Amino acid sequence: MNQSFEVWSTLWLALVAANLPFVNHRWLGVGPQRAHKSLVWRLVEWLVLYVAVGVVAMAMEARIGQNAPQGWEFYAVTLSLFATLAFPGFVWRYLMRHRVPVARTAQSKG
Repeated sequence: MNQSFEVWSTLWLALVAANLPFVNHRWLGVGPQRAHKSLVWRLVEWLVLYVAVGVVAMAMEARIGQNAPQGWEFYAVTLSLFATLAFPGFVWRYLMRHRVPVARTAQSKG
């Protein structure tokens, strides 16, 4: 693998992970399905996935060469980027109207 592929794969992984809490009702996408997940639980899951993507990115960086030391500014920027990547999932979950299926009544069957 070349360095460009690893950078793009990390960005795609971050995009998927940032939206995962907003598009399903499972914990981290694999846990038991819940009827309703509150915004607080979605944000906790989102932060856990941010850390997981960061660990994967650091492992890829270590495989390429030596890890560069990072300050708080780096983590502030990556957290902001992760929040930006999560915007489509947040909009889909909380800002768009979802049609609720209407149960068929005896009058509509005929």
